[in-house]
Amino acid sequence: MDDLIAVLISKYNFWVYIILMMVGFYAIITKKNLVKKIIGMNIVQTAIILFYISIGAKKGATLPIIEHGHNAGVHAVHAADYINPLPHVLMLTAIVVAVATLGVALALAIKIYGQYNTLEENEIHAQIREN
Repeated sequence: MDDLIAVLISKYNFWVYIILMMVGFYAIITKKNLVKKIIGMNIVQTAIILFYISIGAKKGATLPIIEHGHNAGVHAVHAADYINPLPHVLMLTAIVVAVATLGVALALAIKIYGQYNTLEENEIHAQIREN
């Protein structure tokens, strides 16, 4: 039992990401204001990006840059000694997608506000039913 608690405490960063993701999901599901839902979506995206960046890190590892020199071919390269750059590169792309998604969502919110003069879901649904 103590080992389980020690493992759970040692992975505190994963618990932070889970809490962030749940806060975002809570905002998406329960809030009726569209801007608050967009903020919740952005929080979920941020939690996922932080999670993937954290699993790409390794203790005691170094950057995957092989130095060339007069004895570059003498020593074998051990992949376990290096950090995998793929999660970090993919998350750079995910950040760009998140910013683009945020921009499109806010543009749609502006368009909806211009048409319905509100960002509250209930009021928008009521106006749609009236027409």
